[in-house]
Amino acid sequence: MAAHTDYLLHLADNALILGQRNAEWCGHGPILEEDLALANNSLDLIGQARLIYQHVAALHNDGRTTEDLLAYFRDVPDFRNYTLLELPHSTALAPTAAGDRDYAVTIARNFLYSALMVLTWEALKASKDAQLAAIAAKSLKETQYHLRHSRDWLLRLGDGTDESHARTQAALDHLMPYTQEFWTSSAMETSAVDAGVGIATASLQAAWNEVINDTLAQATLRRSSTDGHISTGKQCLHSEHLGFVLAEMQSLARVHPEAVW
Repeated sequence: MAAHTDYLLHLADNALILGQRNAEWCGHGPILEEDLALANNSLDLIGQARLIYQHVAALHNDGRTTEDLLAYFRDVPDFRNYTLLELPHSTALAPTAAGDRDYAVTIARNFLYSALMVLTWEALKASKDAQLAAIAAKSLKETQYHLRHSRDWLLRLGDGTDESHARTQAALDHLMPYTQEFWTSSAMETSAVDAGVGIATASLQAAWNEVINDTLAQATLRRSSTDGHISTGKQCLHSEHLGFVLAEMQSLARVHPEAVW
């Protein structure tokens, strides 16, 4: 049960944290259409997280665990999301994450993650966990759109002006090392695979590389090196940035813990 729910929390936390990050563009998008597109992207991701949190709560069946508890009342060491998804929308790594939002960073991150999740959701449609398989089928359709949206913008930015090309290349150079975490093994993933619930993400690497390499070639962008620090977010060891994300996301619920809709 623990490995099963930990794996589900990994999937849900990924969606929730990226959804929260993308929602930061609401009211700040470079153009109105993109302001709305990122808001809809966030709603899709948060919706995916809700479905999985609800499933985890049902598996616990203890009368206490709820989707709100899992989203708003866990702390940094309890979250299992990829470190890539908690990073700010810039190439700055200062502790405060101060700096202007860079849309190239947002687009590059959404592309790298969506390319993985299209493959992941497709594979999870065959999970022995029937509820997870159903969630995967629904999420796949949404994530295919997320991939198409981010890929189209990556092509425009990469093969656009000198400035858009340079900023997008800088975004990739900054983010690519964090994708190493996709392929590292973890105990919860191994147990979920053995139980027929999850999939070994490393088995998707070749297909992911094909999507990445083909798109970057069309966008006239260079495949960035992945050398460097291997992040460990899915093992609950995070960057300093997750604390800032959770502080903003959880503040209202923690001030009014008994509030109901």
